[in-house]
Amino acid sequence: MFLTITTTGTPERPATDLGFLLHKHPEKAQAFSTSYGTAHVLYPEATAERCTAALLLEVDAVALVRRGKGKGRGGAPDAALAQYVNDRPYAASSLLAVALSGVFSSAMKGVCNARPELPAVPRPLRIEVPALPARGGPGLVRRLFEPLGWTVTAEPVPLDTEFPQWGDSRYVRLELESTDRTLAEALRHLYVLLPVLDDAKHYWVAPDEVDKLLRVGEGWLPGHPEQKLITSRYLARRWSLTRAATERLELVRLAETDDSEVEEIDNAVGAETETEERPTPLAVRRREAVTAALKASGAARVLDLGCGQGQLVQTLLKDPAFTEIVGVDVSMRALTIASRRLKLDRMGERQAARVKLIQGSLAYTDRRIKGYDAAVLSEVIEHLDLPRLPALEYAVFGSARPRTVLVTTPNVEYNVRWESLPAGHVRHRDHRFEWTRAEFRAWSEAVAERHGYTAEFIPVGPDDPEVGPPTQMAVFTLTTPKEAKAA
Repeated sequence: MFLTITTTGTPERPATDLGFLLHKHPEKAQAFSTSYGTAHVLYPEATAERCTAALLLEVDAVALVRRGKGKGRGGAPDAALAQYVNDRPYAASSLLAVALSGVFSSAMKGVCNARPELPAVPRPLRIEVPALPARGGPGLVRRLFEPLGWTVTAEPVPLDTEFPQWGDSRYVRLELESTDRTLAEALRHLYVLLPVLDDAKHYWVAPDEVDKLLRVGEGWLPGHPEQKLITSRYLARRWSLTRAATERLELVRLAETDDSEVEEIDNAVGAETETEERPTPLAVRRREAVTAALKASGAARVLDLGCGQGQLVQTLLKDPAFTEIVGVDVSMRALTIASRRLKLDRMGERQAARVKLIQGSLAYTDRRIKGYDAAVLSEVIEHLDLPRLPALEYAVFGSARPRTVLVTTPNVEYNVRWESLPAGHVRHRDHRFEWTRAEFRAWSEAVAERHGYTAEFIPVGPDDPEVGPPTQMAVFTLTTPKEAKAA
């Protein structure tokens, strides 16, 4: 197996800084023992203008069979010959990924004791892998690497150049190029995606692989469009591990959406463990504002429409004033996570009688959600395409008609206060729109007029004098029949 990493530089920022980042001197050829062979690191070229580091992995095929004991490719009972006749010594796979993490461990972590400033500096990178198994073809290679900012060249390798009619093999020659990527990011991408493309691992995938995946995938995996495929293949399609990883990645995504910490979202760390005062996360303020508005309305039976992973349901359950709480979501995965969060399987009989989770789409009328005191649409409407809003409007305000409806949504004017949010971007990639205060008010007042409600507007979070609060909330109150007729 062979892989090269090339960078270019200038006299002020020489390309040979690559040696500091990899902790391997360009003037030496070094060898490192691994469980399945020997890894060699050498530099075919090393000048101030251009530097290339090469990793050559010599696989001991006998050691692979002895240590594998039937795991990974060739482990099936009817594939005994495949233990000895296979592509493992030649094609990039999980063997090369493990060698990368072992030989370049400090570089992958972004640590450089000799030059601490170097790891965080993006640099031009070119990575070449002559033989990469790609189950899914060049198209999948591009789908995995291009969302991470790489320019991808994936050329299929023919089965036999003498017989072109046989077509292409499942291998590709891979070239990745980027001008603004750190070396640590590049190594982490390769570590995860090489075995994903091969769709096989040479070792048993244990539960600690979930922690490894989340650690190496931090910052890029939660938002990757092929996250499900990556997670499933990396964890060798083990359903229980894939589910655990997916749930944790969903928590990361939700925390990013709500500008809060994963620990707060997951309730894994209690407030009493904090050693210093921290600002209250916006997600918590939003739940506090919703709870206060519900109590002010006198509601006892409450719907959480688009309940997600059940954070609001969990908050409302703590208050005995709410006698019945129903969480509704179209995603069964979200409802499963909510059920675990609420510990429904271990909940006492009296408490369990107060809560229910049901699957349903807010784009359709549903008799199951009729007759409740209040309904909450917290950070829901912005996830719908604008043409679908009238369907939601009728299902909630026209058909279900709770006495009180609370709607919260981001205030796009406040986005300029988020330092980490690029100009012109919405707060989350799944948001179809984000409204100004005037747009939200106009929509709310029109909905109220059409369905016999009044609308009151409440800021959630710090109310900036120039751009308003980060979250805006409308409290809809159903008028009496007489008032509705007059309207």
